[in-house]
Amino acid sequence: MKLQTASATISFSKHLEDESAKFYEDLAQRYAAGKDAFLSFAQENRKNIVQIERAYYGVITDAIEGCFAFDMESDDHSIETKLTDSASYSDAVGRAIEMEEKIGKFYTDAAEQSKALMADVPRAFMLIVRKRNDRIAKLRLL
Repeated sequence: MKLQTASATISFSKHLEDESAKFYEDLAQRYAAGKDAFLSFAQENRKNIVQIERAYYGVITDAIEGCFAFDMESDDHSIETKLTDSASYSDAVGRAIEMEEKIGKFYTDAAEQSKALMADVPRAFMLIVRKRNDRIAKLRLL
């Protein structure tokens, strides 16, 4: 799906946050070793959705929404959250790192493409990128 409008891009970001939150909740149930970290990541994802929505609804106007601020394909930023039943803890953490890197790239690209039209939304996106980069470091320690 082509992401061109702010509404479509915000909706896709919410989808990424929701899917990755479900992924971490599943990991918390499957792997006791990282349960607390995984649950905190899922909770943070839910907060990211609220943060993005606040930034978006705080600045959205018909003029901004009518513009094509983005030129991205959702398929380029889609994530895989399914694990096989036999996936090891190491495999799961590896998948989580790949997912975080892909989501971080989405937010970086979206922030770059929208910074000329909006200030709050790209700022919220880049804050999430920093959180995701911190999360990658934590995942590597697991």
